[in-house]
Amino acid sequence: MQQNFSGVGVSPGRIIGSIRQMPKPVSEPPAGERLAASLSADAAAELLRASAKTVQVELQNRAAGATGASKAVLEATALMATDPMLIKAAIKLIKTGLSAERSIWESGASVAEMLINLGGYMAERATDVLDVRARIVAELRGVPAPGIPLADAPFILVAEDLAPADTATLDPEKILALVTSGGGPQSHTAIIARALGLPAVVAAPGVDALEDGIEVYVDGAAGLLSLEPGAEEIAAVEAWKTAAAILAVFDGNGRTADGHLVPLLANVGGAKDAVKAAEAGAQGVGLLRTEFCFLERETEPTIEEQVIAYRGVFDAFPGQKVVVRTLDAGADKPLPFLTDTSEPNPSLGVRGYRTDLTTPGVLARQLTAIAQAAEGSSTSVWVMAPMIATPEEAAEFAAMCATAGLKIPGVMVEVPSAALLADRILGEVDFVSLCTNDLTQYTMAADRQLGTLAALNSPWQPAVLKLIGLTVEGSIAEGNNKPVGVCGEAAADPVLAVVLVGLGVATLSMTSRSLSAVGAVLKSVTLDDAKKLAVLAVSAPNPTEARKRVRAGLPILEELGL
Repeated sequence: MQQNFSGVGVSPGRIIGSIRQMPKPVSEPPAGERLAASLSADAAAELLRASAKTVQVELQNRAAGATGASKAVLEATALMATDPMLIKAAIKLIKTGLSAERSIWESGASVAEMLINLGGYMAERATDVLDVRARIVAELRGVPAPGIPLADAPFILVAEDLAPADTATLDPEKILALVTSGGGPQSHTAIIARALGLPAVVAAPGVDALEDGIEVYVDGAAGLLSLEPGAEEIAAVEAWKTAAAILAVFDGNGRTADGHLVPLLANVGGAKDAVKAAEAGAQGVGLLRTEFCFLERETEPTIEEQVIAYRGVFDAFPGQKVVVRTLDAGADKPLPFLTDTSEPNPSLGVRGYRTDLTTPGVLARQLTAIAQAAEGSSTSVWVMAPMIATPEEAAEFAAMCATAGLKIPGVMVEVPSAALLADRILGEVDFVSLCTNDLTQYTMAADRQLGTLAALNSPWQPAVLKLIGLTVEGSIAEGNNKPVGVCGEAAADPVLAVVLVGLGVATLSMTSRSLSAVGAVLKSVTLDDAKKLAVLAVSAPNPTEARKRVRAGLPILEELGL
């Protein structure tokens, strides 16, 4: 058997533990599948009811041990498991001679379609129906249900990939590490792993074929899973424990060894996140994702509701900077009152700032709410728009900010055209912030969720690094040297953070768990060192070589297990 599996390391940490495989997705029962000759329609209907009840009880038990959003997701799904409309429609199909599995599958599809057509909150419940459908089919077949497996002892979770719904039930007390055969460095799995502080490796082909229960060694920085760990791996785990203690605390001062200041900010999604980030020592907020006010709603939140939500974040950082990103709806964040889900290519469609073209007024009201929330606050409030592609759009957004009374407008650089025209865009606004996740995706034309494109979808791609450098050059060329920050996932990589600083990036924003590691590595180099390493990275022939060159120039990485 293969002993080592290599992938992309996305969250550092070294751990030894037994694995549990995520159950494979439930396959669709064959169209027209009939009842077994030995089974009557009444008996099949009774089996269906019993299976649905078993699924409901299992989900209720999970909900009882969960909290917050996870508890709400599980409770909603449990309610759907024995929904009369779902079960009655399935039994009606059983009486025509279809198997119980095929009947519940078709019934689930019909109910989900009906809910989607109703729109709003009801449309969101369609996902619960399809989840329940799969669980009931699994119960009827006697195979493991989809979702995070249950276990008495902590384990390393191995899967093809994790869906957003799966991560709602992730318990960091039970999961030691995440390893997937699919996904990429900017995938949902990678982002969740970093947020939870779990060692993680993605895009490691073959790991989803390993047997449950075997003991493995995982190195989340090196992107490695090894079978039959020995003395060397045990020593590496112990060394990581020492390093982890060092990395547990950030002193609140982002700077290089020669004193060059690089404020380390936090990416947050609401007041609770902001409070945690402030406690972790973040020097402000580099990205406030305002979607938390809008998602899972049938209608636009009122200005008053938004004011309360934003003020909670501002209050967590008195006297410091908070960069607010206006609503980034569209693509993977559709909203019933704002976006068109029938778009053939939503990532290249009406998302972010562009929603003001089709639904004017929402953005203006949001800017009014941000301005009102900032009144009387000592927080320095900066505001930026996502998906800006031209200087004209930047100017239009700056004018909208001025109308609302917001004094520091900026834009996100995630479209390559914005990087190429950074000097002209910075002639219209006061700052830019690079979202390396989308900049990489759009530069390389590679969906960031696809494991097969993980190599293309790496922020270490020299083309992406060149665009970052051009953005900084645009700031210098504009004359006022306006600040260029990075708020994408690249800023959370301590190795890449050094390159970004070497390219001239002024601030770095990341999940608060990454602050200490990034801070520790930056303090090990001078600004001149960072510039030299940036040149090595940009001139590399590929992302693998770029990362290798920079790591070789950072001896502290081995000491810290990064």
